[in-house]
Amino acid sequence: MKHVDFGYVARSMSGLSGVPVRVYRNKVLVCSSFPSSLPRDPIAVCLDEVFAITAHVGYHVTELFHYYVVLNCGVHRIVVGPTSQIMSDEQTLRKLAFDTGVPQDEVPRFIDGMRSIQSVPVESLLRTLCTVNHFLNGGEKLELSDLTIHESELRAIKTDVESSRTARALGEEDRQQHNTLAIEEAIMGIVRRGDTAALRMWLSGATAVQGGIIAGNQLRQLRNLFIVTATLASRAAIGGGMHEDDAFSLSDAYIQRAELLMSHNSILNLQYHMLLDFTEQVERLHVGGHATKLSMDVANYVRHHMSEPVRVEDIARQLSISRPYLSARFRKETGRCLTDFILNEKTEEAKRLLRYSDKTSSAIAEYLGFSSQGHFCRVFKTYAGMTPNEYRENHRLGTNN
Repeated sequence: MKHVDFGYVARSMSGLSGVPVRVYRNKVLVCSSFPSSLPRDPIAVCLDEVFAITAHVGYHVTELFHYYVVLNCGVHRIVVGPTSQIMSDEQTLRKLAFDTGVPQDEVPRFIDGMRSIQSVPVESLLRTLCTVNHFLNGGEKLELSDLTIHESELRAIKTDVESSRTARALGEEDRQQHNTLAIEEAIMGIVRRGDTAALRMWLSGATAVQGGIIAGNQLRQLRNLFIVTATLASRAAIGGGMHEDDAFSLSDAYIQRAELLMSHNSILNLQYHMLLDFTEQVERLHVGGHATKLSMDVANYVRHHMSEPVRVEDIARQLSISRPYLSARFRKETGRCLTDFILNEKTEEAKRLLRYSDKTSSAIAEYLGFSSQGHFCRVFKTYAGMTPNEYRENHRLGTNN
């Protein structure tokens, strides 16, 4: 292969797409081009997964539904991303900054830099890399279908379609049986109530859903059913009090991820996780088991400001009522002190971060808007019954605390 100026390639691709581009040689970064300045590169969170991609062209989707597209050429690897189909909200970007290890005083610059990255469909980036791959990998001609549907699946699809067409022509196809209505009503009722215990029980013995045929192959059928389920779940969650922007964004993100999955089990597992995610979010809005408009407005505010100091007067100002009236009415409707509710929500988020991240207690305290690590530890012990370090150690030992 002739000499390739990978720096020029990175600059050109970044300039055209508005998305960061990096070039690695044997896993060592040799050059990069970013449309904006970032204090730290968010790829650090998923670098191992990106390096695990060995195909000439591939992609990786993160837990926050950002994706990276990869082109491998000998010892060189071009990585484009992160980007997403829709712009991430501020709380998501704060979470990404936290995961990336961005210092607290640099978080606003990180958020501004991420917001300047263009939202580009993954299919568009894959097509671009297929074109670049043609020139870098000996004239190889990859199509989008080569990256999303394998040849064996294409043959199976053709067989299924032709068999179905023949059966219809001969009048041999049985009438399709449906059992979706009762199951749909049961699941969406669970999501609307925010009843995670009922959902887990249902999932443990779930009846097979027999929906109508809405696609010509099994993979497309599963994805289409996933889209229907995501749409229904988002509406049910909104009915349960979830802010419509949050519900629609979550639904869109899950649908985008499902479109990139290639197996029956992975799509079904994602669907179960999606239903649980919606249900858990609604459950957290039903403060004290009650679902009043005020309590849900308060819970939504706290959720959207989790990485900031949350004061009762700020919530009152947002809801255009006085602080004393808000506190009194919240206690009357939920049986809980509003300050206690805020600190408990902070503690629950801290528990999740202690379980599923390797961030230090001081980093978590800073991320959650506590004035000091000492303040964080005192609050955590009050609401969790142990220190943050004790909680993390107990979790590592496999207890249920």
